[in-house]
Amino acid sequence: MPHIQRRALMLAMAGLGAGAAQAQTDYPNRTIRAVVPSPPGGPPDLILRILAPKLSAALGQTVVVENRPGAGGVIGTSYLSRLPADGYTWLFTTASHVNTPPFNPNVNFDPIRDFTHVTLAVQNFGQALVIHPSVRATNLAELIALAKAEPGGLTYANAGNGTASHIPAELMKSMAGVDILSVPYRGVGEAVSDLLAGRISMFFVGTNVALDHVRAGRLRAIALTGARRWKGMPEVPTMAEAGLPGFDVVNWFGLWMPAGAPRPIVEKVHAAMVRAVNDPEVMQQFDTQGLQGIAMPPDEFARFVVEKAEIAKEIGRRVNAR
Repeated sequence: MPHIQRRALMLAMAGLGAGAAQAQTDYPNRTIRAVVPSPPGGPPDLILRILAPKLSAALGQTVVVENRPGAGGVIGTSYLSRLPADGYTWLFTTASHVNTPPFNPNVNFDPIRDFTHVTLAVQNFGQALVIHPSVRATNLAELIALAKAEPGGLTYANAGNGTASHIPAELMKSMAGVDILSVPYRGVGEAVSDLLAGRISMFFVGTNVALDHVRAGRLRAIALTGARRWKGMPEVPTMAEAGLPGFDVVNWFGLWMPAGAPRPIVEKVHAAMVRAVNDPEVMQQFDTQGLQGIAMPPDEFARFVVEKAEIAKEIGRRVNAR
């Protein structure tokens, strides 16, 4: 290549590098889209709508929530994985990000390789196992006995394979040796509506969704899936306390970008999340809903995701998911 052409190419590449660096320095300079791969009204949607105004204030640009539901989160997550890694489109979703692939052979993304792991934002105290009052059980032991007496006679709502409504249910079935029929739903809202109407028997759902219905007597809380009780439902035992030792499944909510997002942008967004989850108004709302703001640093979150993905694979093998 002639010297002049070589020099021109080097100057052009330097210009591109300077432009990329400037774009990172100026970030963000336009609206950010936060994709939630589940319907409006579900736990990740509700949580992100609490956080979005605080994230917008911290970053100086509007964070818009965009719901892209379908296939238990696979459609929205797959969509996000194919976008430019410029920091202007985020994925905000649940533990299903790593839990779904072992349960769904049609997943077309790698939850580790295809994403930049920004932060673990929020965690709950476990899902609430709630049943319709017509179910003849007041505790987990009675529910298991009823399921054994009527194999396939009870039903549970499944808001997507690998989701926080599916994994605890299948784990309970495996540990207790019972047959309970899975009924698929497109999202939490539809499942709750059918449970309230008595069309299904039970549902593993976030405490922030279950609490008002339990207090009003429309649903009965049997147990929580985490390792410790929650002060919002102090009378409700954990699954381990209620008869399934070692049962410990909590739901968590994280933020990702497409693979290759620049580190300075990732750190800016993580810093914004730290401010958001520590905002007194957010902390108060989370506390009443059984949620904990965490804002785990990116490197720690990346290790966390890998660890949880391995656990999900083991659970998948255990319950013969495929």
